[in-house]
Amino acid sequence: MAKETKTRKAKTAGRRKKDPNAPKRSLSAYMFFANEQRETVRSENPGIAFGQVGKLLGERWKALSAKDKIPYETRAAQDKKRYEDEKASYLANGSADFEEEEE
Repeated sequence: MAKETKTRKAKTAGRRKKDPNAPKRSLSAYMFFANEQRETVRSENPGIAFGQVGKLLGERWKALSAKDKIPYETRAAQDKKRYEDEKASYLANGSADFEEEEE
C-alpha cells in the first residue's frame, strides 16, 4: 500500500511553472454571473459557508431563463475573443513554450 501512494513532492516535481506573461483564460457566462451575484448572496445569507455560496449561485444560475442569460453569454463571448487575440499575440511574439491548459 505504501508503494501506491505518492507524496505531494513527487507529484509537483515535474510540473512546469506558468509563464506570468501568458494571457489569462476567458471566463464562462456562469463565472460572470457568479462574480456579479456573489456579494448579493453573502449579504442575503450572513455567515454562510463558502461551499453554500457556490451551491446557491448554481441554483440561481439554473433558475435563470435563456433570455436572462444572454448578457452573461455575450460577455463570455467577448472575453473568449479577447483571450484568443491575446493568445495569438503571445504565441506570435516567440512564446512557443506556451501550452494551453485544457479544462
